[in-house]
Amino acid sequence: MRILFLTQVLPYPVDAGPKTRAYYTLRQLAGRHDVTLLSFVRKDDTASAVDHLRTLCESVHTVPIRRAALRDASHWLASLPSATPFLIARDRDARMARAVRELMRGSRPFDAIHADQLWMAPYATAGSEAAAAIAARRPALVLDQHNAVFQIPLRVASHERNRLKRVALRIEAHKLAAYEARVCSRFDRVTWVSDADRRALYARARNSEREALGQGSVIPICLPLNERPLLERRPNPRRVTFLGGLHWPPNAEGLVWFAREIWPRVHRQVPNAVLTVIGKTAPSMIPGLAPAAGVELTGYVADPIPYLEETAAVIAPLLSGGGMRVKILDALAWGLPIVSTRLGAEGIQIQGGRQALLADTPEAFAAAVVSLLHDQCLQQKLASEGRRLVEAQYDCGKVYQAWDHLYASL
Repeated sequence: MRILFLTQVLPYPVDAGPKTRAYYTLRQLAGRHDVTLLSFVRKDDTASAVDHLRTLCESVHTVPIRRAALRDASHWLASLPSATPFLIARDRDARMARAVRELMRGSRPFDAIHADQLWMAPYATAGSEAAAAIAARRPALVLDQHNAVFQIPLRVASHERNRLKRVALRIEAHKLAAYEARVCSRFDRVTWVSDADRRALYARARNSEREALGQGSVIPICLPLNERPLLERRPNPRRVTFLGGLHWPPNAEGLVWFAREIWPRVHRQVPNAVLTVIGKTAPSMIPGLAPAAGVELTGYVADPIPYLEETAAVIAPLLSGGGMRVKILDALAWGLPIVSTRLGAEGIQIQGGRQALLADTPEAFAAAVVSLLHDQCLQQKLASEGRRLVEAQYDCGKVYQAWDHLYASL
C-alpha cells in the first residue's frame, strides 16, 4: 500500500513519548509499505533527523509549526465561543492543509492516510476528501490515539487552585471529549495505546458515535528490545532521576509536587541523594523547583545513560495525563527501579511491588524512594521483573505485527 503518514512532531530522534510511538509505528509500516511522511517541524529539528527518516520513507515533507504566546492567546480567545477546542485550533495551519492537498494530486494515489495523534486528524479527513474529489477514490483513514486527550485538561483541572483556570480547563476538556468522539467516528480504523482511554471516551460519546469507538483496537506503545540492552548500574547509586519534557503540563505539575512535597522528606533521610531532572525547557520556568538541597537540573540531554547508570530510582510522580508513559517503559526496558503514582503507571500492566513501587501520597512516595536508596536487593528485584514485563508485553518485534494485520484488514 501507499500510506501518507501525518505527524505533529518529527518522529526522530526518539527522545520523547509521542516520538517513540510514531517512530516505531512508522518503521514497522515502512517495512511492508511505501510510506510518505508529512510532519510539522520545530526550530530544534535537524536536517540529519529528516535525512534519517528518508532512509525509511518513500519521501519526507515538512511544515514549520507556528507557536508564539500572542498567537496562542488569539487562538484561545477565538476558541471560547467555538465548539473547536483550543488545542486543535492552535495547530490549524493553511500550509499543512495545502501540503496534504498537493500530495493528493500526485501521479500515484494513496491507499491510506495515517494520522498520528488527534492533532493531525483534520488534515487526514481533508486529504481524503481532496483525493475523492480528484480521483473519485477515497483513501482509507487510520487514527492513532496516543491518549484520550480530553482527560489531560480534565485531570489537570482537578489539581488547579486558580478558579478561573480550573473552569477554563474543564470547558476545554468538555470540548475535546465531544470533538474526539466526533472525529473518531469519521475514521475507518482507530487505535488506542490503552483500553482505559478508549473506554473513557466511549463513556462520553453519543450513541451514534459509540459503534466506531467500540470497534477501536488496542496496540500498546512498544520498544525494540533487541536495541535496548540492560544497563549495568554502578554500585551504591544515589541518583533519583526524573526524565521527561517539562513543557508538557502533566510532567511539570508532577515534578513540582515531588519537589515541594516529597523531595525534602527524602533528602532529610538520605542527605547524599541527588534529584536529577533531565528534560527540555528551562527548569527556571517551573515554579518551586530550584537547584538547591541536592537538586541537579540538566536541561535536555542527548544521552542520559551516564546519569541512569548512577540511578537508584526513576520517578514518575504524575497527577494527570493519559495513555501510556514512555518514561516508565524506557526505565523498565533499561532495568531501572521505578517509583510511580498509580495514575503514572496507568495503561501498563504493572503490579505494584513487583515491577515498580506505586504510591499516591507524599509520605508513601517518599518512603518508597528512601527504601530503594537503602536497599540494592530491592532495586535489583524490581529491575529484573520490570525487564521481564517489557519482554513479554511491550516488545515491538512481537506486538507491532498488529499494525500489519490492521492494514491488511483495509
